[in-house]
Amino acid sequence: MKRVMILNGPNLNLLGVREPHIYGTTTLAQIEESCGQAAARLDLKIAFHQSNHEGVIVDLIQSARQEADAIIINPAGFSFTSVAIMDAIKTFEGPVLEVHISNIHARDEYHRHSRISFVATGVICGLGPYGYIAAMQAIAQMK
Repeated sequence: MKRVMILNGPNLNLLGVREPHIYGTTTLAQIEESCGQAAARLDLKIAFHQSNHEGVIVDLIQSARQEADAIIINPAGFSFTSVAIMDAIKTFEGPVLEVHISNIHARDEYHRHSRISFVATGVICGLGPYGYIAAMQAIAQMK
């Protein structure tokens, strides 16, 4: 059974109420529940986390080196600013899939260039909450 750490960055705890015209009305708790259901079908073991603090996310990525076979990360606002998260991901040897609920390439200039994409195995964006499930399906298929 593959172990997958799912990491969520700042303000994702406000999904469902924060800018629903961009992110929809699905809450992070609903995404976590959907991921749990998908994990059972895909024979994956997940650990689901959210933090508004960059250092906590770095610590989780570092812990994933022993606790996970793959990472799914929605770095949210840290996508565009965090060299620390990017560097932490470089130390992880398994696949890392970056997920964004919105299509960041169709957003304003500031939200188009993710630093995390430089070190991610793959990027899924614009599929809404289903992007997490798509990432889990991809990881289940990876060797």
